[in-house]
Amino acid sequence: MITRRDLEEAIAECQGRRNPDANTCIKLAAFYTIKDHLFPEQKEITGEVPSYSYSGPDAIQYDGDSEFADTINGLETDRALQIIEEAMQAVSVLQPRLYDSIIRKLKDT
Repeated sequence: MITRRDLEEAIAECQGRRNPDANTCIKLAAFYTIKDHLFPEQKEITGEVPSYSYSGPDAIQYDGDSEFADTINGLETDRALQIIEEAMQAVSVLQPRLYDSIIRKLKDT
């Protein structure tokens, strides 16, 4: 059985796409139609469209007070780690002691 939560998660996933295509829009329309049909009593009376948030199954959820934190929040984990690995390779060559210190901290966590 399709639950309201399933539909809301599917809607959030579609709305969270960075570059939605026509297929995403068709799915979104279908999910809203199904939701309205199965749960008509729970429609928004104000006419406002409910807002959902979805950052993807492997997106970074990080809240900090730096430019770095703002930049990585919501990025796909694999992509962010590829970039960080490249930076760490550069650090290992240019600042080996700093590299060793970072690796030591990561191992201690």
